[in-house]
Order: sequence, then C-alpha cells, then structure tokens
Amino acid sequence: MTGTLDGVLVADFSRVLAGPYATMLLADLGATVIKVERPVVGDDTRAWGPPFAPDGQSTYFQSVNRGKKSIDLDLGAPGDREVAEALARRADVLVENYKPGGLARFGLDYGTVRAGNAGIVYCSISGFGPRAGADLPGYDLLVQAMGGLMSITGDAEPTKAGVAVVDVLTGLHATVGILAALRHREATGIGQHLEVTLLGALQSSLVNQASAFVGAGVVPGRLGNAHPSIAPYEVLAARDRSMVLAVGNDGQFARLAEVIGLPEIAADPQFATNSARVRNRMALRALLDARLGERDADAWQADLTAVGVPCGPINDVAQGFALAERLGLEPVVTLVDGHRRVRQVANPVRFSATPIAYRGAPPGIGEDRAEVLAMLGLPGAPA
Repeated sequence: MTGTLDGVLVADFSRVLAGPYATMLLADLGATVIKVERPVVGDDTRAWGPPFAPDGQSTYFQSVNRGKKSIDLDLGAPGDREVAEALARRADVLVENYKPGGLARFGLDYGTVRAGNAGIVYCSISGFGPRAGADLPGYDLLVQAMGGLMSITGDAEPTKAGVAVVDVLTGLHATVGILAALRHREATGIGQHLEVTLLGALQSSLVNQASAFVGAGVVPGRLGNAHPSIAPYEVLAARDRSMVLAVGNDGQFARLAEVIGLPEIAADPQFATNSARVRNRMALRALLDARLGERDADAWQADLTAVGVPCGPINDVAQGFALAERLGLEPVVTLVDGHRRVRQVANPVRFSATPIAYRGAPPGIGEDRAEVLAMLGLPGAPA
C-alpha cells in the first residue's frame, strides 16, 4: 500500500496527543512511523480510560496511533540510546514533544541529530516555546485558559472546549509545517528545525476573535452560543429540542422570515441588515424563540433547508456519526491486524490517486521492536 509519503521514515518521540496526532496523519499519508515508547508503560494515554476497546487498549490511545510501529526504548540505557540514535540518523522526520531541551541529555536534540543527518526535518512541539515559556507545562486545558479561548467560551462561567482542541490544532499545524519542510528539502536537500507551540496554534486558530483584538483593539468576551458579528447565528429552542440557525447574509434572513411566518421583519430597520440584527440580537431572539417553539426541530430543518437557510438540530456524537453515514461519508474504518479488529474514525481527506494508507491497528508497546531493529540493521534482530 502506498501513499503520498511512501518511503518517508518518521521517528516519533512524541506522546499524548498533539505529536501523536500529527504523526498519525503522516502515517495515513503513507509514511512509515516508528513510535518510540517507554518500556512497560508506553505512551501516557495507554492508561487513560475507561473507555477501553474490546482488545483492552485505551480508546484515547487508539484515536491517534493507528498505522505506526512501536519500539520500547529506555533512553537512559546506553544500548537503547544507540538504537534511538540510529533511528534519528535514518529518519526523514523526527517529531518530539519533550520539555524544551529535554532530548539534549540523550544526544537527540536538533543540533546533534543534524550533525549526523543533515536532511532531517525535526519538529519540536511545546506548550509555550523553548525560551521564556520553557518551564510552563504544555497541557491543553492550561493553554485554553492562558491563551484566551476559555474567556470567549461559555455563558456566565469560562468553559473549555469539549475536546482537547488546542492539541488537535497544534498537531494539524505541525503536519502542515512538516509537509512544507519536506517539500523544501526535496528542492534543496536541506532539512530544518520546526518549532510549534500550543499557544501559537491556539492564537492563530482564534481567527476573527484574535483579529478583533490585533486589528481593532477589541477584547472579545463570552456570548454563549451566539456569534459576535453575525445574527442569528446561535442555539435556539424548537418544540422538541434545541437547534441552530446559522444565517450568514440578508438574503438568508429574508427567507427565514418568510418560512417562520414573519416576512415583515426582513424589512424592519431593527433586523433588515446583519449589523442591525447584531445590535438588536435580544429582540430578534425573542421573536425567533416564540415562533420556533411551535414546531419540532426536524420539521423546521426540512422547510428551512429547502430554501437555503443553514440550520439543524443539535445531535449527540452517535447521531453525528449516523448523519455522516447517511450522507455517504464513510466516517468509520475497521482495521484488521492479526486477530484484532479495531474501529477507527476515518481520515477525512479523500485522494483520487493516492488513497489514505491504513497500515494497521494501533500497536502494542514495543511489539515491532524486532522489525525496527532489522530495518536499522542493528543487533537483536532475528537472523
């Protein structure tokens, strides 16, 4: 099985979420990823449960580690450190999220690795960077708090996102950077060092909210489920359950007004333009709540979708996957690896010529040690 990164060797010295998510995406694209884990305990997320899959693995660990080979190495032991050094010399990409400078004591810092592998694309992921923020622990919740995300999320109380979204965004930024560095190396033969921080990835991903501050000096606050610049773009109550309206322009609003039986509000100066609706959002919400409460969410969705008004009910995760199945998006893939069958969330990118390379289920701790040693031509591999 081949992919766009077929032949690329990735040394994965990362753990938990941001780094492993990035390296799993590289594996999906066809790279060979060697996951270096601590003996016996492995990646921290192996113990993060319940829930656990039928084969006993943590579903958290499974979410970001498919398609990799695992080797267990004690970097403090000379023999294992030699294996790690050999892997770094052979690798095209090395990803690590140790505390900044933490791999230097093992001779696996960028400068040392580059001396033996000039083409290495070396990606360091940290919470707050290797300089003044080096001693700050890089936990997603901490970055959501200190980076400003929680200040704009929730109603009365600052609220974290329901998933470790900063780690995921950081993994995506790291993947994009690695792919760009590989393209540069292809053109020049020169590798480089990438530094990606959770704080930087979060602030980049705050997009319009960050731009409001940087560009206009406006410090955004919490609006619950409402949008600071668009209305109605929020959660509203239908008769049976909550739903969302995501009305992005005046034409959509006019069609909304027609369907709910209030065509006159589309010409009302309070609501005729998006800016006016934002200024008068509470009065508008009162009108919408009263009218939407007369029918069930699915009925409103059918009628509003038919005229091009974005809306929908609030689904739970199971209902969200059922929706993706109905839409033919094939959101789940089953990986068969020996006697194991592991259900995974599918990679969302579809390639017409180089399909995603689902190479296997998430590995057990060190289960590929012999294969990796043989790949590196080191003692200990079977003859």
